[in-house]
Amino acid sequence: MKLHTFKIGGVHPAENKIAAGKPIENVPLPEEVVLPVSQHIGAPANPIVKKGDKVKRGDCVAEAGGFVSAPVHTPISGTVTKIDIARTPQGMPVQAIYIKSDEADREADAQALAKRDTPVRTGNDLATLDAKAIIDIIKNAGIVGLGGATFPTHVKLSPPPGSKAEVVIINAAECEPCLSCDDMLMRENPREIVKGVELLMRAAGVNRGVIAIENNKPEAIAAITEAASSVAGLEVMPMKVKYPQGGEKQLIEAVIGKEVPSGALPIATGAIVQNVATAYAVYRAVVLGEPLMDRVLTLHDGETGRNLRVPLGTILATLTDGREPEKIIIGGPMMGRTASTLQTPMIKGTSGILLDQRYAHRRPVENCIRCGKCAEACPMGLEPFLLATLSRLKEWEEVEANKIANCIECGSCSYACPASRPVVDYVRLGKQTVMGIMRARAAAAKK
Repeated sequence: MKLHTFKIGGVHPAENKIAAGKPIENVPLPEEVVLPVSQHIGAPANPIVKKGDKVKRGDCVAEAGGFVSAPVHTPISGTVTKIDIARTPQGMPVQAIYIKSDEADREADAQALAKRDTPVRTGNDLATLDAKAIIDIIKNAGIVGLGGATFPTHVKLSPPPGSKAEVVIINAAECEPCLSCDDMLMRENPREIVKGVELLMRAAGVNRGVIAIENNKPEAIAAITEAASSVAGLEVMPMKVKYPQGGEKQLIEAVIGKEVPSGALPIATGAIVQNVATAYAVYRAVVLGEPLMDRVLTLHDGETGRNLRVPLGTILATLTDGREPEKIIIGGPMMGRTASTLQTPMIKGTSGILLDQRYAHRRPVENCIRCGKCAEACPMGLEPFLLATLSRLKEWEEVEANKIANCIECGSCSYACPASRPVVDYVRLGKQTVMGIMRARAAAAKK
């Protein structure tokens, strides 16, 4: 069996997926949720409730703040206690809506949960939906990319004029070590995911869909292949186990053999990429009428692992029994970010909580030996050692000229470095600075 992959760079970190095979556990609805209005790329959502308002589970509490934005819905019934500042795991202040339930609210939620798998659209209802109707449902449900980027899904399904989609690619690679939430979602909900992919294909106006799964997930491949067998134009494509196989540009190259041009959007290749958990959320929105109110994440502490379906707004510390070890990573070990605290709410982009202290310490930094391993590992064909050095020296014009904007911040360079240099840290700093300069330049040009 041919295993597809991208051509340039990549690394093979230890998979360490100890939660693979562990059934998804449903975390009970909390008595209180904290819902940040910035849970996506783009403009923050605008609160449409105020202190003292009563809300029901599934109500929209913040509407999209623009085209590139997404609304926020409450997973619990209750009373808005305040609209105030909350902290992200990294300590950044964000506006958030605080909601608290009482006994009557929890009884109403229990009744709603008992009916949550009852379709509101079946058969003829689904058949009558055109592309715009599906996109509108997705938009109103607040669905974003659940692989971590959190780009609003309806925006990807609405390419700019002159662009045309030819294929929908479902990113089910889950190449990040330690995480297994997508794997278990595919094993437990293959038919729902395939129906979600069908709806995405209809919304994009394409006749071809590809579900790309790394070959270290044989149970998921088998389950999805069986579910997709009767869907015309939909194939399951086994992928070689290599990081970052799930990178959007790398996945497009591996699946259709096209390279996203520098500075261009992926749609330039005719491809729209969506995460497999996003496809499941689309199914729930279109078929069940349920907005995005929870997601599955992996909790990994080095000894055990769990896959949890967690309501948005749940304080993360409640998932770890109050444990806050020396170092916490939100996400996976390669692209995750260090958290300052777990006293922070679950949001749409939270794919994992990593408490494994094997990832807590870096090796001592040594002098660069000019071996070039970081360049060999870079899946974008960049020179990370050069970009890191120029960023450290604040040579921003040179940094931009060497195409730092193409960096996907995958961390392959730092992983491959035998001198343990913080290559990706400097590159990330340089990219943030250069992107700011580029935005300012573009804004000035419009004046």
